[in-house]
Amino acid sequence: MKRWIAVALCSLFWGSSAFTAVAAAVAAQTCDVNVTASTPTADFIDNGNGTVTHTKNGLMWKRCSEGSSGAGCATGTAIKYTWQGALLAAQTLNAAGGFAGFTDWRVPNIKELASIVETQCVNPSVNATIFPNTISNWYWSASSMSYSPAEAWLFDFSTGLNTRINKNGNVGTYYVRLVRGGH
Repeated sequence: MKRWIAVALCSLFWGSSAFTAVAAAVAAQTCDVNVTASTPTADFIDNGNGTVTHTKNGLMWKRCSEGSSGAGCATGTAIKYTWQGALLAAQTLNAAGGFAGFTDWRVPNIKELASIVETQCVNPSVNATIFPNTISNWYWSASSMSYSPAEAWLFDFSTGLNTRINKNGNVGTYYVRLVRGGH
């Protein structure tokens, strides 16, 4: 409660944009139990090796964002990448022996990334049991815009919304969650 009071006071001094940034930093995941879960825990198989398999589409996901690892993804810090850096991170991981016995990890396309968005929740908009410590921020997809190949799709795991941005490395860095397989 004290944090929310502090955030409210900060908004008086710094305006709404600062309030939004501060509120996002201290907000915990909120889920509306009146909305049906889009990614219930029962739809995933925990493979016991840092990966989960989504039974609806056969995709195997790394539970942790790139840069974090361990139980609850609490070891390390999630890393931000440029779009090209995100693609390179997957290649580097595979060339170094892969993860969980697999060497075909990749940045997901926009539809695959959308398949793990939990529409019931925000901050983050993901099943936190399956994907613990997910950063409430933008994550890269490998998908380019069909009519603007210089742009790629991103998903905001704060709100569950998507957008597109220029792939040029100086526009920003965002997080990555790797995937493999599918059917």
